[in-house]
Amino acid sequence: MFGLFKKFKAGLTKTAQKIAASVGGLFGQKPIDAATLDQLEEALYGADFGVETTTEILGEIRAAYKKDKALHGREAAAIGAAVLRRVLAGSEGVLAPSATKPVVIALIGVNGSGKTTTCAKLAWRLKQDGASVTVGACDTFRAAANEQLRAWCDRLELELVASQQGADSAAVAFDAMQAAKSRGRDYLILDTAGRLHTKSNLMEELAKVRRVLQKHDATAPHHSWLVLDGSHGANAIEQAKEFHRIFGLTGLVVTKLDGTARGGALVGIYRQLKLPVYFLGFGEQPDDLQPYSVDNYVKAVFGLDS
Repeated sequence: MFGLFKKFKAGLTKTAQKIAASVGGLFGQKPIDAATLDQLEEALYGADFGVETTTEILGEIRAAYKKDKALHGREAAAIGAAVLRRVLAGSEGVLAPSATKPVVIALIGVNGSGKTTTCAKLAWRLKQDGASVTVGACDTFRAAANEQLRAWCDRLELELVASQQGADSAAVAFDAMQAAKSRGRDYLILDTAGRLHTKSNLMEELAKVRRVLQKHDATAPHHSWLVLDGSHGANAIEQAKEFHRIFGLTGLVVTKLDGTARGGALVGIYRQLKLPVYFLGFGEQPDDLQPYSVDNYVKAVFGLDS
């Protein structure tokens, strides 16, 4: 668990610095003051925690400050963390064991969100946990998408079902499902083509993938996870709403958090849609995709070690 927290702490460094370092080391041992709290408010907005969450965090810290003018930064951080834990209660997605074979996980999202690398990392993680996995290369639209996924699968020794560029993505999904079923695989992970959430015709192609999968299994895909680029911040909320409307999302994966100070965006998305977060991406290595943990996330963004 300690190793996992270190991943969160390192991956959310920029967000933590946005909150703490930008206000003069607020979360140290020195007393805070009214000016510092104003700076904290600005920092929370800058990290994309949103109006509701920022207001709740500042409200409780200011109330504590009114009671005790000697309130120091570490205590303020603990208060903020407690509020954030309350806001995020229920946000942890858990990939529970299932008697269904294969469990189908469809990864969807806009271009450049990190779906292809997340697909391979997720399959590798499940394989490390002892599961058998097939990967379906359903992004037949983007140039070199198949080659990128194949390179990852070769590197990580993952089973891949693919076709040529320009093939029908729903047909590839059907073939991958057929292969995974016949081989008794535990999971089928589908990498779908990036789709702008504002383009209705492209979004309908995703709906076709769902319909084709359901010819094999009326309940498939069992998980539909939106892969969001964490650096897009609160702008990702509109993406999530539209994908949810078209595809019926069951969860989120937030990537590229190591390269942004806007790591608070997942809080706003969860508050808006109540979609659980399953994994966070902190880098390019296979083990940089980590199961989301409320406790680790909260401690990391507020610079707490315990």
